[in-house]
Amino acid sequence: MGVQVVTGAMLQCSFGVAPSSLMVLPTNKVMATTPAANIMDNKPMVNIMPFGMCQSMANPMVAAATAAAMGVLTPMPCIPATAAPWVPGCPKLMIGNMPAVDSNCKLMCSYGGVIQVVSPGQVTVQDG
Repeated sequence: MGVQVVTGAMLQCSFGVAPSSLMVLPTNKVMATTPAANIMDNKPMVNIMPFGMCQSMANPMVAAATAAAMGVLTPMPCIPATAAPWVPGCPKLMIGNMPAVDSNCKLMCSYGGVIQVVSPGQVTVQDG
C-alpha cells in the first residue's frame, strides 16, 4: 500500500542531477490535501518539470555535447520526454476515471530515465 501522490510531490529521475516537483492541475476535481494525481498526469513541462541537467546518452543533446567534447560525458539541460503513463497505478482508487498515482509508481522517460516519487506531497491519504 502506498501513499497518494499530490501536486508538489518531490520526484527524482535516475539520469537527472536534481529533484523536481510534480504539478497536478485541478482538472480531475479530486483533492487529497491538494490536487491528487492520476496515471495520466505525465505531461512533460506541464506535470513533469525538468530535473536540472540530464546525463543520459540516449538524450540527443547529451550525445551531441559529449561527441563535441571528444567523448567526455557532458550533461545538458533536462527536458523530460514522458510519453507513457505512470505505472502500475492504483486501480482500487480512481481519480478522473483513471487509476491514482501512489508513492510506489514509476514513470519512464524516453531517454531511459526512471522517475520515482521521493516524497508524495502529503501523508494523510493512503491508497488502499
